[in-house]
Amino acid sequence: MQGRIKRGGGAGNPADRGSAGHQQSSPNAPHAAEGLRPGPAAGRSGPEAGPGGAPGKGDRNTKGDQDAPTGATRVGPVTPPKTQRTSRFSLSNWRIRTRLTALLVLPVIAAIVLGGLRIQGSLQTQQQLDNVAKLGDVAQAATLLAIALETERDDMAAASGVPGQAVSSNGTVMYDHLQTVRKNQTLSNLIDSLDQTQLPGNGVDITSVQTKLQNLGQYEQTAFSYPAGGQAPDLQKTIAAFDGLITPLTQITQDLALASSNLQLVQATRSLQAFTQWHEDMAIVRSTLLGALAFQPTGATQPTPTISPSDRQYALSALQDAATAQKEFTALYGSAKANNLTGAWQSNTNISDAQRFASQALTATSPSAFTSAVGGTGPQDWFNESKTQMTQMAQDESFLVQELNTTSADLRSQAQADAYANAGLIVAVLLVAILGAGLVARSMVRTLAKLQQTAEDVAEHTLPEMVRKLSESDPQDVDVTIQPLGIDTRDEIGHVARAFDKVHSQAVRLAAEQALLRGNINAMFTNLSRRSQGLIQRQLAMISELESREADPDQLAQLFKLDHLATRMRRNGENLLVLAGEDPGRRWTRPVPLVDVLRAAASEVEQYERIELASVPTADVAGRVVNDLVHLLAELLENATSFSSPQTRVKVTGHALPDGRVLVEIHDTGIGLSPDDLAEINERLANPPVVDVSVSRRMGLFVVGRLSLRHGIRIQLRPSDSGGTTALVMLPVDVTNVAERRAGAALGHVG
Repeated sequence: MQGRIKRGGGAGNPADRGSAGHQQSSPNAPHAAEGLRPGPAAGRSGPEAGPGGAPGKGDRNTKGDQDAPTGATRVGPVTPPKTQRTSRFSLSNWRIRTRLTALLVLPVIAAIVLGGLRIQGSLQTQQQLDNVAKLGDVAQAATLLAIALETERDDMAAASGVPGQAVSSNGTVMYDHLQTVRKNQTLSNLIDSLDQTQLPGNGVDITSVQTKLQNLGQYEQTAFSYPAGGQAPDLQKTIAAFDGLITPLTQITQDLALASSNLQLVQATRSLQAFTQWHEDMAIVRSTLLGALAFQPTGATQPTPTISPSDRQYALSALQDAATAQKEFTALYGSAKANNLTGAWQSNTNISDAQRFASQALTATSPSAFTSAVGGTGPQDWFNESKTQMTQMAQDESFLVQELNTTSADLRSQAQADAYANAGLIVAVLLVAILGAGLVARSMVRTLAKLQQTAEDVAEHTLPEMVRKLSESDPQDVDVTIQPLGIDTRDEIGHVARAFDKVHSQAVRLAAEQALLRGNINAMFTNLSRRSQGLIQRQLAMISELESREADPDQLAQLFKLDHLATRMRRNGENLLVLAGEDPGRRWTRPVPLVDVLRAAASEVEQYERIELASVPTADVAGRVVNDLVHLLAELLENATSFSSPQTRVKVTGHALPDGRVLVEIHDTGIGLSPDDLAEINERLANPPVVDVSVSRRMGLFVVGRLSLRHGIRIQLRPSDSGGTTALVMLPVDVTNVAERRAGAALGHVG
C-alpha cells in the first residue's frame, strides 16, 4: 500500500503514504474493464463483487435489466402491441386512396354500364335511322317506278281492248315501257348498293322485287291480252300482272316501319303506306275504266264501252278500298295536315267530275246501265279527267316519301347528338367523380401525412429533446409549453390531432414530474453520499494513524485491508455523487504526475498486487481531473482484476502521442467479450443511459461513461491480441497538462 495517492482532500502530496515501485507480475494480465458489461449490481459484497461498486464476476453472463423491482420506470423503444395477423388484402390494411377508389368502383361501373347502354341505344337508334334513310331512298325510287308501272298499266289496259293491237306497235305503251325501264334501272342500282343483311324487315321482298324487275318484259307480255270472239278483255289479268310488280314495290314502305322503333317515324311510315294504298286503288280504278272505255269489238271502227261484271266489281272494290285508305291516311297523318296536303286538289272540279264519273260507271249493274253512265266519254276523255288527281297523288306520295326521309335524317341527327351528349355526360360524371375522389383523398392524405410527420417529429425529436432538457436542467427553468400539431379541422383527423396534443402535453408533464423526482432523488443521493464521505474520510484518517503506529507486520497487513475496504466504500459513495450528477467536492489545486494517478487508482483495487505498471510517459494530469481520473481508472482496473484469473497480471501501459494526447492501455487475459457485447459496451460508454434502476446493476459502466464525458476522455474496449480485452483510455491535451510536462524526459518508469 505504499506510494498510494490519498484522495482525501484539497492540495497535498499525492504520495504522502510513501513511494513504491511498480508491481512485478506475470505478463499475462487480465482485462481491466470486462465488468463494464451488463451484470449483477456493482458494489455487491461477496467474492463476485469488486469494491466501490466495481462489477463482480457475474457481470459477464447476466443482463442488467433482469429482476427489476416492481414499479420501476424504464425508458426504451415502444414495442407495438401484439395483434392478430391479417391478410394484406384485408380492408383494414388498405390505404386511404385505395379505399376511396374501391368506394367509387361500383358507382363508376354502374354509371359506365348504364351510360354505355344509353349510348348503345342511341347508336342503335342512329343505325336504325341510317337503315331508314337507305330504305327511304329505295322507297322513293320504288314509288317512282310504281307510278311508271301504273302509267304503263293504264296504256296497256287501253291497248288490250283494240283488236290486233300488239305491244310493240303501240307507241304510247312503248314510251311508257322505256320510262319504266329507266326507273327500274335506278331502283336496281339502289338495291344493289344495299347491304341487305344490315336491314331489318323482310329483306327477301327486296330481293324478289329485284328478280321480278329483271323479268319486266315477261310481265308486260303477260299483261297484254285480247280475248277471241270480240268479247271484252280480261282487265283483271292485265292489272294483276302489273300488281305482281307494283304490290312488292309498295310493300317496301312497310320495311320502313320495321326499320325503326321511333313512334314518330312509324306513324309517318304508316301514313305513307295508307296514302300509297289509296293511290294504287285509284290507279286500278283508272286502268279498269280505261280498258273498258277503249274496248273495240272486231270489225268496229269506234270504241264500244264494255266492262265485264267481274272487272266492274273488281274496280268498284278498288274504289271503295281507296275511300277506306283515304280515311286511314287522314286519321294517321292528321286531319289538318292531310287537308293542307290534299285539300287543294280534292276540291278541283276536274277531279270531282272524274270521281263522280267513276262512281256512276262502276255502280251500273248492267251493260246498258254502264253504257248510259259513261255516255259519250271516250278513253282519252277519262284519262284527261283522272290525270289531274293521279298527278297530284303521285306528287303527294313523293312528298310524303321525302318528308319521311327528312324526318329520318332529323331523328338520326338527334340520335347522334344524344349519343354524343350521353358520352360527354358520362365522361363528365366520371371526371367529376374521379377528380372529387382525388381531391378528397388528397386532402385526407395531406392531413394524415402532416399528422404522421408532426407526430413522428414529436416522438423522435421534440419530446426526447424536452426530456433531455428536463433531465439536464432544473425543470422549473425549462419551458414545457408544447406546440400543437396545427391541424384545426373538425373531422376525425382533427380530433385525433387534438388527442395527440393532449397525449404530448401529458407526456411532457410526466417527464417534468419525473425530472423533478429525479432531482429530489439526486439531492437525496448527494446528501447521503456526502454524509458517508465525511464518515469514511474520518475512518481513513484513523486507519492511517493506526498504520503509522503499528509495527507488527500481521496487524499492519490487516490495517491495509481495512484501508482498502474503506477506500472502496469512499469510491462507492462517489459513485452516488456521479449518479446524482454532482462533483466529488475535492479537487487538486496543482497538476499530478500520471504515474502517481495510476498508482492511486491501483491502490483502490482490492487485488492491487496483480496490477503491473509498465511504461508510463512523463505527463502531468490537471488537478481538476485527478480525482475523477483516479476513480475512472480504478473502476477499469477493478473490473480487469475481477474478470481474470488470480494467477495473471493486469498490465497498464501509456503512450504519449505526437499531438499531445496520452493513451493509457489496460490489458487483461480474461475470458474476453463477444463482438456484440463489445459494441454494446462501447455504445454505453460513449452515450451513458439515463439514470434508472438498471444503472445500480451496472454502476461501473455508467460511472466510467459519465466521468469520461465530463472531461472529454475517450474510452473504447477491443479484443486483446493475447486473449482477453484491452481498455483504451485516450486522455485529451487539456487533461494531460502538456504545457507543464517535465522537460527533458520523454518516458518515465515506475520504480
